Amino acid sequence: MDILKKRSDFLKTAKGLKYVSRGFVLQALERNSAADTIIDKSIRIGFTASKKVGNAVCRNRAKRRLRELARNIASPVAKTGYDYVFIARKNILAMEFNQLVSDVQQAMHKIHRAKKPNNR
Repeated sequence: MDILKKRSDFLKTAKGLKYVSRGFVLQALERNSAADTIIDKSIRIGFTASKKVGNAVCRNRAKRRLRELARNIASPVAKTGYDYVFIARKNILAMEFNQLVSDVQQAMHKIHRAKKPNNR
């Protein structure tokens, strides 16, 4: 599992599939361009939390929860050659971790069942 760091990677992923839950938004995009052939075998995941989530302490806590979800739940289910972005929402701080786990499992299932990306 690699981490997305470049803004351009986050923007590309935003054009792909999207799943919205109470605690987070999951975006996914399959990498298939010739420039990405070297890293097509890896899973890349990015995390973001805007100031809408809260102050720095709240944003960091939200990202820690998302990283733990990605490491334990999303990674075994994620497909190689995909980029995933988890966007924290304000409710993530108040939700039970078990509820977040079930939301991530449902999100991964629905993302990979979808046929085509959202038109934007």
